[in-house]
Amino acid sequence: MLLPYLKKGRIEAGCDEAGRGCLAGAVYAAAVILPQEFRNENLNDSKQLTEKQRETLRPIIENEALAWAIGIATPEEIDRINILNASFLAMHRAIKQLQVTPEHLLIDGNRFTPYHGIPHTTIIKGDGKYLSIAAASILAKTHRDEYMDSLNDKYPVYTWNKNKGYPTKAHRDAIRIHGTTPCHRKSFTLLPPTQLMLDF
Repeated sequence: MLLPYLKKGRIEAGCDEAGRGCLAGAVYAAAVILPQEFRNENLNDSKQLTEKQRETLRPIIENEALAWAIGIATPEEIDRINILNASFLAMHRAIKQLQVTPEHLLIDGNRFTPYHGIPHTTIIKGDGKYLSIAAASILAKTHRDEYMDSLNDKYPVYTWNKNKGYPTKAHRDAIRIHGTTPCHRKSFTLLPPTQLMLDF
């Protein structure tokens, strides 16, 4: 069982993002405030769960959380301010939408830009340690997957319904053949540098 809170009696919001390493699509973030008594032994880092497990946990989190919200940063914003800052921006947007104001933020990772005077604690691999961060990781991941599935309807050659925008061979082969879309992150290395073959 993951830890229910960092400090008992304090309103804590767990925050995490999804899609940071993708070549295409927005980066998504979630902020989740769980009741102090919330327990769920199946809740874990979204990367450790199957798609079916994530989809099962999502309505439980959304129904039982005191508050939850999703924030995004677009591919254009990612290209303009870089993916790290865009991830923080998405988290800020999620926190801003919470219907309950947190007293403290639990951030997955080791860096964060402070949000409007709310104290925060960064926790490396926090999505595998604290329930609220794990919950945020699941919401960010499932909401982003839905978004990539919808984009796949418009751009099916990139098979985003399968790779969700990550740099798989199929995705990069499609970029090589068909070029890029407005959804691609132009500041990323979309194709590995081609090695020059010299004739001797």
